[in-house]
Amino acid sequence: MKRAVITVVGKDCVGIIAKTCTYLAENGINILDISQTIVKEFFNMMMIVDVTDIDKDFLVVANELEELGKKIGVSIKIQREDIFDMMHRI
Repeated sequence: MKRAVITVVGKDCVGIIAKTCTYLAENGINILDISQTIVKEFFNMMMIVDVTDIDKDFLVVANELEELGKKIGVSIKIQREDIFDMMHRI
């Protein structure tokens, strides 16, 4: 299984989770774990996803998620789990 970490951050508004999860489902990306919080008006979500079955190049998915985020007014980033782990080692 290939896993990735997705972060979604921005001002809260209706449809952030729905639009993000719809994109993931349409592209064969399974959500393994999800956590979201809202602090005052700021939305923060982190997901661990399975990207084993995606047909698109990972960079295409990353760019499409970034564009989706711009459309809904948030920042959406995806990183491969191994790279995420390396970046966050102390």
